[in-house]
Amino acid sequence: MRTALLLSAVLALPAVAQQPAAPVAAPAAPVAPAGPVANGAIKGLSFPWNRVKDILVRAAEKMPEENYAFKPSPDVRSFGQLVAHSADANFMFAAMAAGETPTPRDIEKTKTSKADLVAALKESFAASEKVFAMSDADLSVPMKLFGRETTRFGLVGLMVGHNWEHYGNLVTYMRIKGLVPPSSEPRPDAPKPPPAK
Repeated sequence: MRTALLLSAVLALPAVAQQPAAPVAAPAAPVAPAGPVANGAIKGLSFPWNRVKDILVRAAEKMPEENYAFKPSPDVRSFGQLVAHSADANFMFAAMAAGETPTPRDIEKTKTSKADLVAALKESFAASEKVFAMSDADLSVPMKLFGRETTRFGLVGLMVGHNWEHYGNLVTYMRIKGLVPPSSEPRPDAPKPPPAK
């Protein structure tokens, strides 16, 4: 009896294998891109710009005033001088990108207090917003920058990179002083984890 059952089960296998498989759901169709974004180049540059703007200001705010004169070596700028230098450069680059003649601010030579330097940095970022409101066509205008041919876009790229460069300096100074730089902190707008149950 057992042998007959086993034999009938084995003989039934091909019939089971030949039955049509259940239909497999087709993969979802890829979502078509919405198309090019108007002024996509400057909108793309706005992402790293807004990030560095946020963390540079937060670094300037976080460093205690007594450390604004700190420099890890006598031949480099102090923390406060780096903040001032970034502000001076932002004012200059923003004016140049807008086709204006820059007015020297000399923040690095005239301001030393934390309150004045943080305020100047914020003001320089606010003055730079006009550049990020320009069109790609306006920023494609050729220009000379430090004796080289480029476009206003080249200058905007330099402006973004320059702030990242000096944010990197500030990070080093903060770490030496035992402070966690803003880029290593949780983002203020990050979703909070649910409370433990």
